[in-house]
Parts: sequence; C-alpha cells; structure tokens
Amino acid sequence: MAFSSLKLHVSLQRGLKELGFTRPTPIQMDAIPPALEGRDLLACAQTGSGKTLAFLLPILNHLMEKKRGVTRALVLTPTRELAAQIVEDMNEVAVHTPLAAASVYGGVGMGPQEHAFRSGVDVIVACPGRLLDHFRQPYAKLEHLEYLVLDEADRMLDMGFLPDIKRVLKHLPPRKQTLFFSATMPGPIATLAHELLRQPATINLERKSAPATGITQAVYPVSQELKGELLLALLSAGSMKEALVFTRTKHRANRLAEFLSKRGINTERIHGNRSQQQRTKALEGFKDGTYRVLVATDIAARGIDVEALGHVVNFDVPNVPEDYIHRVGRTARAELTGEAYTFVCPDEEAELRAIEKAINKRLPRVTVPDFDYKARPTAKLEIPLAERIAAIRAKKAEDRARAAAKLARREASGAPAPRAGSSSAARDGEAGSGSRRRRGGRGRSGPPRGPRS
Repeated sequence: MAFSSLKLHVSLQRGLKELGFTRPTPIQMDAIPPALEGRDLLACAQTGSGKTLAFLLPILNHLMEKKRGVTRALVLTPTRELAAQIVEDMNEVAVHTPLAAASVYGGVGMGPQEHAFRSGVDVIVACPGRLLDHFRQPYAKLEHLEYLVLDEADRMLDMGFLPDIKRVLKHLPPRKQTLFFSATMPGPIATLAHELLRQPATINLERKSAPATGITQAVYPVSQELKGELLLALLSAGSMKEALVFTRTKHRANRLAEFLSKRGINTERIHGNRSQQQRTKALEGFKDGTYRVLVATDIAARGIDVEALGHVVNFDVPNVPEDYIHRVGRTARAELTGEAYTFVCPDEEAELRAIEKAINKRLPRVTVPDFDYKARPTAKLEIPLAERIAAIRAKKAEDRARAAAKLARREASGAPAPRAGSSSAARDGEAGSGSRRRRGGRGRSGPPRGPRS
C-alpha cells in the first residue's frame, strides 16, 4: 500500500513525498483509515513505529476542510522533547498547507503559548502540567475542540500525570474524536481508555511490547567501575560514530558527560535538572553533529527522535523492561536499522533477566578484544551519596569557621559591627542562615504543586 491510496489531501501527499515517505508503516496502515472515517482509536504502538504520522495525518486531513482561527486538535504527551518533536513533524508534513501548531510545556515563558491560545492555532501539542496552568486563565478555552490525542499514555501514567490528565479532560468538550496510543496497556490506562473511547477501532492490543525488528541488541558484561572505560574504548574504536547513552541518575549523567569530554569526546547531557534551553541546545547539537555523544536519563527516552541514529547504549540497565524497550527504540526508527548495547555489572543481572523474559529473547554476550577487564579505573565515575553529603557539610562548616574568624578579627580591631541588612552582613551570615532560608522556602506560598511537565 502507498500513501497515495489513503485519499489524503493533495497538499499532505506533496509534503509526504518531499520527506521521502512513499508507503505507510504498519501502524499507519492500520490507524489512518479508521481515523479518517472519524472513529475513535485504541492502539498499542512501539516507539519508532511511525505512530506520530498515524494520528497527525487523519487530523490534518480533516482540518483542511475547516475554517481556521480556532483550536480544533489537542495532543497530550508526557515530555517536552516529545511535544517539540511532534510539532516539528507536523510542520514538515504540513509545509504546503496553511495549518499551524504550537507546543505548550513548562520550562519556558508562557507568553508565546498564550498567543497560541488567543490566535486559535490549529493544533496544540501539550504536556498536561503546563496546560493546566493555562486553563487557570480566561483566554485558555478549547470549546471548539474536535480531536484529542493521548500519546504515550502509559508513560504519562509512569510520570504521575494521570490525575492531571483527568483534570484536563474536564476542560474539554464531551464530544470529540479521540485517538489513544500507548506502548503497553496497564490497568489504569485500560480503564481510562474505556472511559474515553466510543466503540474504538483497536490495533495491536494482543501484541507484546518489544523492540523494533531492525535493532541489533547485545550485552556487554563489565564491572561497574569500568563502564566508563569500556564506553570510551568502543567510541575510540571508530565503529560507533555517535551514541545516545542512557544512565540511571542525573548525577551519573553529569559525571559521564564530564568523563568523556575530558577525554576528547564532544558530549552533552540532558535530564530533568537542565533548563529547557539547555535541553533544547543539547538535543539540537546532537542532531547536527556538534556532539558525538548525548547522555540522557529516562526523561528523554520517548522524546528524542534523531534520524538514522546508529547506536543506543544502556550505560545502566533500566529498572523495568518497558524502559529498556523505549530506550533502544531511539534507534532503528521508521524501519531503519541500529544497534543497542547494554552494559551489565553483576549487581544488574536480575534486571537483565527481567528484560530478556519480557522480550522473550536471550541477548548475546559480547567481550571486547584487547580491553583490560581487570584494569584499575582511571577515575571514579560516581561519587557515593554519603560522600557527596559529607563534602557539602564540610564545606558549610568551613564557611561558618571562616565567617566566625572574620567576625573575631573585626571585634579585636575595634571595628563596628556591620549593620543588619547590609550587603557585608548578608555575605558573612550566608552560610549560617542557609538552613533557615530553606525551611522558610523561597517566598512561594500555597500548597506544593503536583508533577509538572
């Protein structure tokens, strides 16, 4: 089957042709026809299967016949990176149409997003938390909404967004076409789908979630202390031109990026403690080749779309098999091929066995020739939490001692004590008053907020 047989608008067909898309992927073949008919959709779709166009194309096709100036389609998605990627995909395929999209997520200013609401942009792609922030304002009305997409619904559940999703739904018209995509179908997600959908067309519900067939997977047994050295050896061998590397924690992502950068590998990192501007710059730099390696935590596992990405490395074995599937799914996208390596230390064997059971496959073990598996590590990649806390406490004690000594010298010289509130007093008392400021907060009032995208 070719895209030309799907009876899409000629402007969309032109955009697809210029992008080099001639035939739909399996999920697109199954999803687009019933969606074009106006039916609700419930689909299990693995990452990299082409599901973004599976929901965008029928919606855009319908919007071509509508009057513009009001928002008629909303896509809910779990991460900022994925929201930005969906908007980018839409802009590319709709380049010959008048249709426009806007992303709505946290970490950036609300002004341009407010403008999107007020101008009635055709499609809004949003993370639930920031969308709820806008719904508190009178301009954020979606009373003309006709199409709703829940993308990566199971990931939104994992990230704690299910209550936010239910609050979002209260702001939407009751009658709309709903397209529901999830890689897995846990109980709460199945319940939500049942509540939202009306006689939906169902796709691949019996399929177990598994990595794409074009991914070559391998396990590299190695001690925890030598993981950094092994990654450096593989990068230095030359066969791995670029790599998306996943770590379990933000601290390890920072340390690994620093480790590789000091050894001449252009590296950036992306995780929840990085600002949106930093995350966007890192991802763009990885895409354009400025950075050879992008180190990421699982926040990015479903939001990074890099054309023809050759290698994904699980520097740490993920805690659950689903995260493994979505990590390695960053390569071999859209029926291409790629390689996924997983570094496994003895303490991670249980997690590896769970992954192999989930994908119903024993992964081959690989030993790198000429790599010294008994070598002493040249640098400690991760500083244990207890050591980091001890270092922070030592620094605070040093600051307090320095402030006390300075005050003693001032009193001995007979100099008047600094006035309360002066800049010097603020500097001198900074270390000692830090804990009081933290207990008092940063001047923010009200109860703590829930998860925000």
